[in-house]
Amino acid sequence: MRVFATALGLAVFCASPLSLSPLLAQIGNPAGMAPDTRMEAPGQPAPHQTNYQDRLFAQLAAAGGAAEVEFGKLAKKSGNSAVTAFARRMVDDHSAAKAKLKSLAETSKIPLPEGLDEEHERQRAELEKLDGAKFDIAYISGQITDHQKTVQLLEWEIGSGQDADLQHFASETLPTVLEHLQLARDIKAELASQAIADAATAPTKQ
Repeated sequence: MRVFATALGLAVFCASPLSLSPLLAQIGNPAGMAPDTRMEAPGQPAPHQTNYQDRLFAQLAAAGGAAEVEFGKLAKKSGNSAVTAFARRMVDDHSAAKAKLKSLAETSKIPLPEGLDEEHERQRAELEKLDGAKFDIAYISGQITDHQKTVQLLEWEIGSGQDADLQHFASETLPTVLEHLQLARDIKAELASQAIADAATAPTKQ
């Protein structure tokens, strides 16, 4: 529902969901190009088909959104009201975004991944082992990381994409994701303050 890396090679892209794991970890430079790389003029995609970059954006956005929904459902087990409220919003907002993206992808004939990629499967397995405050801080910390990645991915599409519909989707989605990111940061600060308070009032061992 982890951040700002440097290289994302378009050449390694494929439609398999498992192949998205290393890509999701490195969104800082989605094209994976050196600063002085010169590019040929882009070709025109066939009608109703997107170019390579826009397809990659849709694949990554879909994989990230699926993780936000799954982790949000998992976070309902939290006993912290702020965490559960945040989790419910993640499920609602990212489910809505997923539906919009799916519709655009179908129009442009972009195959989207189903379920979680390998990295997010691993993260879910780790979260399933945790409870209480340990779960809360791990979940929220992961949300900060993932939303930072998503912000950068959306900004990349807005600035460099060529599909007008996907660019509009990215522009429309970005403010919501930024709000999610700030909420997660605020909750993490509250959790840290609570942990300090709990430690201060805990009985000392003799």
